[in-house]
Amino acid sequence: MGIASVSADTAAVIGQLEEWGPRIGADSGAPLMSGRVLYQGQGVEVGIWRCTPGGWAIADRPDTESVLILEGRARITDESGLMVELTAGSALVLPAGWSGRWDILDTVVKHYVTIAH
Repeated sequence: MGIASVSADTAAVIGQLEEWGPRIGADSGAPLMSGRVLYQGQGVEVGIWRCTPGGWAIADRPDTESVLILEGRARITDESGLMVELTAGSALVLPAGWSGRWDILDTVVKHYVTIAH
């Protein structure tokens, strides 16, 4: 038996996100998250995530995350102070051990893949 692939209509998934509640650790705004996990297994998680405006720090992330911004606008700042603004079409990878800050400027929707280490 082979391994089944996972596919989804992104627009349909965005229309069916589940409420995940407030972003724990937010120090600005009152960001609310929603999302949907599309795949989870063997240390990998793939999904769609939405977050309303707000900001928070991240210290020593435990996993690697690959992100493609689908909607909205955010700013990430690493611990050295390097700041990057993300908009629809922006892609980035945050490796395990990364520290910095997320600031959601306009509600963001992202496709993400996390890989546990």
